[in-house]
Amino acid sequence: MDVEEEDHTVGRLDVITEHRQVTALAHTGSSIRPLWMCCALTKDGRCTSLTVSSRARQAWRKSKCLRSISPPRLTSTTRSGCVSDAMWWTAVVTCCALQDEIERQGSVLVDYADLTTNETVLAALPALTAELKDQPEMIFNCLGVAIHQVLTVDLEKQAAELPGDELPVAAPIISIPRISARLYNYEPLTPLRTLRASVFGCLVCVRGTVVRVSNIRPRCTRLAFQCLSCSSTLSLPLHHGKYATPAKCTRPDCRSRAFSARRSSPLTHTVDWQIIKVQELVCGEQREAGRIPRTVECHLTADLCDSCVPGDTVTVTGIVRVTNDGTSRWNKDQCMFLLYIEATSVSNTKGQQSKCGGVGSSGGSPEDRSGGEEFSLKELYAIQEIQSQPDLLRLIVHSLCPAIYGHLLVKAALVLVLFGGRQKHTGKNSVPVRGDPHVLMVGDPGLGKSQMLQAVCNVAPRGIYVCGNSTSTAGLTVSLYRDPGSGDYALEAGALVLADQGLCCIDEFDKLGSQQQALLEAMEQQSVSLAKAGIVSSLPARTSVVAAANPIGGHYNRGKTVSENLKMGSPLLSRFDVVFLLLDIPDESHDRRLSEHIMANRASGGKTSSAQVGRSNKSDAETSILLERADMPLSERLQIRAGEATDPIPAVLLRKYISYARHYVHPTLSAEAAQTLQDFYLSLRSQSRAADTTPITTRQLESLIRLTEARARLELSETATRSHAEDVVEIMKHSLVDTYSDGLGNLDFERSQLGAGMSQRGAAKRLISALHAHAQQTNQKQFDLQTIRSVAERLNIKVMDFEGLVSSLNEQGFLLKKGAKLYQLQTV
Repeated sequence: MDVEEEDHTVGRLDVITEHRQVTALAHTGSSIRPLWMCCALTKDGRCTSLTVSSRARQAWRKSKCLRSISPPRLTSTTRSGCVSDAMWWTAVVTCCALQDEIERQGSVLVDYADLTTNETVLAALPALTAELKDQPEMIFNCLGVAIHQVLTVDLEKQAAELPGDELPVAAPIISIPRISARLYNYEPLTPLRTLRASVFGCLVCVRGTVVRVSNIRPRCTRLAFQCLSCSSTLSLPLHHGKYATPAKCTRPDCRSRAFSARRSSPLTHTVDWQIIKVQELVCGEQREAGRIPRTVECHLTADLCDSCVPGDTVTVTGIVRVTNDGTSRWNKDQCMFLLYIEATSVSNTKGQQSKCGGVGSSGGSPEDRSGGEEFSLKELYAIQEIQSQPDLLRLIVHSLCPAIYGHLLVKAALVLVLFGGRQKHTGKNSVPVRGDPHVLMVGDPGLGKSQMLQAVCNVAPRGIYVCGNSTSTAGLTVSLYRDPGSGDYALEAGALVLADQGLCCIDEFDKLGSQQQALLEAMEQQSVSLAKAGIVSSLPARTSVVAAANPIGGHYNRGKTVSENLKMGSPLLSRFDVVFLLLDIPDESHDRRLSEHIMANRASGGKTSSAQVGRSNKSDAETSILLERADMPLSERLQIRAGEATDPIPAVLLRKYISYARHYVHPTLSAEAAQTLQDFYLSLRSQSRAADTTPITTRQLESLIRLTEARARLELSETATRSHAEDVVEIMKHSLVDTYSDGLGNLDFERSQLGAGMSQRGAAKRLISALHAHAQQTNQKQFDLQTIRSVAERLNIKVMDFEGLVSSLNEQGFLLKKGAKLYQLQTV
């Protein structure tokens, strides 16, 4: 059949020239077959369409919007039924979010929700949902053909309506590139664990974290061959990138079977191709013991390439394919296959939220409806109910790991870490200021540090839990993976990159060893850099680090500083906003309450006991109690009252509340809050003046700001008030009292938590000077431990661990151990 031609020529249509597409359309039902018939067909059976001249392109650009595209013009030679079906597909096209950059990108966004709720679409094809799931390739091909046909015919119509003086004199013929339909918001989400042989060839939508991204390589979709006998050229489509050769020459007088590939021929078509590896999101109730997270490879083509980096959270919609297992290369007839997803759209969640990712209009939804966190109406009502509760901080603190008794200020700091501060950008090209706080818990074994880490990781919307004794540097940061097939290197994300915009919990932090240095850049610059095998790259790691460590020797020594107890460098320790000491100090009343809590917890099957505090109804009596508690310090306001019952917030609902607060609430400091933080910082600086140490730096002030913003975000408040700042100041005071208190119970700001304490350092200097004078008097350089102790007693040097002081002098090179309790002075 013919299509009306006016001032244009007939050219090849790239959308449907491939044999597999024509075959797919030829075997479709009656409702879609007329669309294939409405396209112009040549005598040899190839599908062609009209090309667009430059004046049509000029009209397209003048319109700036293609939402008002009219139905295609069809001549009277169109067969019956073509007009109605073409009109239906035109309605489908007008549902798409067409933009003026469609020519450059070569794709059109199609919203699945709009497509399946349109009355015209449902009336023409009631079984669209089932056909889209079972026959996705056919539906996408028809969408591409319809989009191309509508653009071609309508642009020619708009060009014909332009005045003659606006048209160029010599208008070259330019063809429209291939147009692909990118379907987003597809439902339902398919868990990676359900990807089996039964979904082969079906359309699925999966969500996960990108753990590996390969290089972009050209992939041949159609290859030209030249006959070695008659020198004729023919083009052969390559299905799914698999190489194939023609069976014989197409000329009747040749029929040769010898061909040579012509990769530089105009008939050879290539497309950008990239492989990403997506790992399932495992959190909360989705965790499965004894199983590693599932992964699946996704193949990206054309404009979908380079749309994500390792660590991004993506929603991939695509068709499930199979490929041969590459493990048995010597066996050509393989019967083992691997599933992969041929992506049709990619929505990058983190890239859109942070506005620094690579989500273009090619793969993501403009409204971010498919990639971001979704909240149902029921969940929004629950979030509003939680926000309206009195003394919300107290309620959330007791909802976090209720099995652990006490440590209320530590739990309060962990809650603030879950909400996080606001990341600030001082300029377009400047380095952003960190908004994620870090917390370190140090203490004796058996106090619940690991359980609190597990609870924080389970409640966090995005949490990664690792253990220091089984973690490598590459597992923490990023590693290089070499593809065995192509030999190219690819980046594989570690724990810090996977926890981007989330939480990374590190247990047994003291056993990391040399891996601790890998955390320096990630904890301050919020990125992980890699320079290996000629690859220089930097990946985002905007995460909060919550670590738990045991001191060297098993129990914490108050005579030493935090750095000395952990054997940890000061650069890493200074990056933690707050450091808490959890010490097992015998106390009769505390031990009695703790034992009652444990027994009640066991008796109730792990549920909270009746001796805990719970939510209160809004009444006048409780309002008066809250007014009385407003003047109390935070440590007393968080305490449990005798006889009160509790109803903690479920972990699932608390996770939704935290996700909502982090996504929609971005608080700022009020003038009163800023003044409170500044006064506290200046008072710390005035108390910490010393000759050779400055334990209080501007990092403490930035920590106060981050925690105050998190305190306001906890209440869904856009402004941090004075009361929020006072709560954070009390938490910071509790941390400073623990870390700067000397062994005798005094608060000594000359003791820096980053290095040796000033009291011990001064005692060491005085002891070495006295030993130097004693050696000159007695003309001896060797002393036993008793002699050294007597010299220290004459100088009135009081330390809790005298043998530890002597051992420290031995490690520093002042004393050389010559035998059992025998040392030689090295400075003489």
